[in-house]
Amino acid sequence: MTLRTHPRASARPPLRGDAPGLLLACLGVAAALGVHQLVPAVPKLTAAVALGIAAAHLPGLRPFVRGAARPGLSTAGRRLMRLGIVLLGLALGADDVLGLGWATVGMVLAVVALTFTGTWWLGRRLGLPGDQSLLVATGYSICGASAIGAVGQAAGSEEEDIAASVALVTLCGTLAIAVLPLLHQPLGLDDGGFGRWVGASVHDVGQVVATAQSGGPVALREAVLVKLMRVVLLAPLVAGVGLAARRPRRTAGTAKGTEATEGTGTAGAPGSSGGRSGAGTRPPVVPLFVAGFLLMIALRSTGAVPAGALTLAQDARELLLAAALFGLGSAVHLPTMMRTGGRIAALGLASWVMIAGVSYAGVLLTS
Repeated sequence: MTLRTHPRASARPPLRGDAPGLLLACLGVAAALGVHQLVPAVPKLTAAVALGIAAAHLPGLRPFVRGAARPGLSTAGRRLMRLGIVLLGLALGADDVLGLGWATVGMVLAVVALTFTGTWWLGRRLGLPGDQSLLVATGYSICGASAIGAVGQAAGSEEEDIAASVALVTLCGTLAIAVLPLLHQPLGLDDGGFGRWVGASVHDVGQVVATAQSGGPVALREAVLVKLMRVVLLAPLVAGVGLAARRPRRTAGTAKGTEATEGTGTAGAPGSSGGRSGAGTRPPVVPLFVAGFLLMIALRSTGAVPAGALTLAQDARELLLAAALFGLGSAVHLPTMMRTGGRIAALGLASWVMIAGVSYAGVLLTS
């Protein structure tokens, strides 16, 4: 019943439909700040993610989180996260970006290429049905659920394949928030190296922020810069994968292609049309929030931004990111993640180890 109200809600002013979820996200931020005050060892953003997951599974709160609050929580997890990333650009200067160097750019390209091809090949060897191998490979190598949605639409993938792939990538990315910080010191990484490792190996932008912030501001800065390099690769990958994935469908016959088109569509994908119609709605070459992030770096590099404005931007960024991570946490549904199946779970685990290992080697080689 909740899904039926969403089209009608879109005709109303956006803030009215989003208000319950945004209010809940604000309460979640306040609670996260309280947890941090009581237990300073728990970072605010980590607390926000955990509280979001808890809210989605509390019996008394779950219907509200998955019903009236869902539009606003989705807005928080998507749009507020992007605003927070844009403001993060004010914490960086041109010297920080140039400091990454061409070696890091080459490392990112190698990680994406090896993870995509390795995951796709292994998925085919495991005999996964439909486009699951393709979708999991895309989600792990680029940017999680958003990449899966974009490629799934372009390739005309089945809704079940998209849902299973999103659940798997979300699960592994969520686990990374807890697991990777524990390996920071044992692996001998400084804060910058830890940030680059997180940025190169964790799937979703929000998960990267939540994981890297445990290493401090230097780790967070490096992680976001490296991660956004991967995000920029989404558009060319979607274009290439979409063309390659549609070619076999054309040779299989018009009837089969039509069936694949009509059978596509999921709430988790960007838009609800089938794969062929999705070809006209591919993401821009540079996502808008990435352009804003780079613009803020350029603005900071001029030295014209007052110190008070930078402090205000930092405070606003932390609040926006906390609200966004609460929204992302509230979208996690643990029972669904447990139903991904043995073969796709094995692929997810193998791909997770693969991207973590390749990224770690890349960080060591480029440090």
